[in-house]
Amino acid sequence: MTARNVLKRGTKNLFLLLMLPAFLLYGLLATVGGKDATFQSFSQCLSLIPGKLGIYMRAAFYRLACPETSDEISVGFLTVFSHWDTTIRKGVYIGPQCNIGKCTIGERALLGSGVHVLSGSRQHEFSDPDKPIQEQRGTFEKIAIGSDCWLGNQALVMASVPKGSIIAAGTVYIREFDEEAAIFAGNPAKVIKHRVQGVHSQ
Repeated sequence: MTARNVLKRGTKNLFLLLMLPAFLLYGLLATVGGKDATFQSFSQCLSLIPGKLGIYMRAAFYRLACPETSDEISVGFLTVFSHWDTTIRKGVYIGPQCNIGKCTIGERALLGSGVHVLSGSRQHEFSDPDKPIQEQRGTFEKIAIGSDCWLGNQALVMASVPKGSIIAAGTVYIREFDEEAAIFAGNPAKVIKHRVQGVHSQ
């Protein structure tokens, strides 16, 4: 391990200690205000801290608060998480102004600015026309973004993404595909190319 890596690891460990009181306060308040609601409030506050300080603080808090989450991640300014049950693997970069729902994001995945990752496509039920949509309960699903994926700016993702995939900027990805290392674009998303030569869409 290089001296730079040792220094970086030491800094991350320091921030884990510094964020421990905030995590304990979150745990205490969650018993009264509900876990997800309290988590959202802490995420919103942390999203407002700019620069490297904010990146280190967010990484440390999410490492403590989210299951199986690494602190070797970068979460950008004004990016908000909506569910504590979110898992972020090592090496993930999430750009500024993103909204991240319940999901698992695989190692070394990249999310551009303004990406929205929803907790599945059934968050709102609307089948009963006699009942306000706001009162019809939906289903939250923990979707998976595969390792080594790149989600372009302003992409909207509502389903699991295979590893090695690229989601073009502005794409609306609403259903799951089983093709790895594909490039998706459009609304709704479709495969336009593969990263590996000799692979074709079916």
